[in-house]
Amino acid sequence: VTKVLVSNEGRAQGVVLQDGSEVRSRVVLSNASPQATFLKLTPQEWLPKEFVERISQLDTKSPVTKINVAVDRLPDFLAAPNAPGGQPRPHHQCSIHLNCEDTLLLHQAFQDAVDGLPSHRPMIELCIPSALDPTLAPPGCHVISLFTQYTPYTLAGGKVWDEQERSAYADKVFDCIEAYAPGFKSSVVGRDILTPPDLERIFGLPGGNIFHCAMTLDQLYFARPVPLHSSYRCPLRGLYLCGSGAHPG
Repeated sequence: VTKVLVSNEGRAQGVVLQDGSEVRSRVVLSNASPQATFLKLTPQEWLPKEFVERISQLDTKSPVTKINVAVDRLPDFLAAPNAPGGQPRPHHQCSIHLNCEDTLLLHQAFQDAVDGLPSHRPMIELCIPSALDPTLAPPGCHVISLFTQYTPYTLAGGKVWDEQERSAYADKVFDCIEAYAPGFKSSVVGRDILTPPDLERIFGLPGGNIFHCAMTLDQLYFARPVPLHSSYRCPLRGLYLCGSGAHPG
């Protein structure tokens, strides 16, 4: 989609696709971010100036790096050893949080990012989708999703996230997991590292923010995406916001 179609009466009536073709509809639902929806896809002449300014001022900073991992065996955690047959246990089917033992640890991880550095002991949320759906990986193998914090969009000294920086951070994350589940690093057969700039470039997420904009009190509930427009509607009739940037957040 490259543009929202607007009728002469000021109502959304479809979209224009990249190849120039038009899709007509009575309403348009946008799962894109508020910034993409209102600043890029919607003709600006149909939106109030104040509304556009509020959208452009949304805080989109994100500290998240996503790492997708392929492994040749199920992680074996010291706190809950694997079953003899290697079948997933209940904890493998849940969201597993590592490096979250206390708030001081989390605060230090956050402070590292404030200083422009990837966290030395990042917060790790580990999920194993193939523990619930074995068709996602070959027999005995698994796919793992790692949601990690904190990683600044721009590194200290203006450095960018090149391949060396990505790999160094992923190695650090894997070292942390290894402490909880010995043998994890040797089980890895593939990995895909997505830093905030990567998430922005590939998926169109402003600032690399998977929530479209910050999950702070001034941008949640009745103020999401902006005050007076938290009912999924916007100033343009027939255009509705339905993604993570919409109420409640």
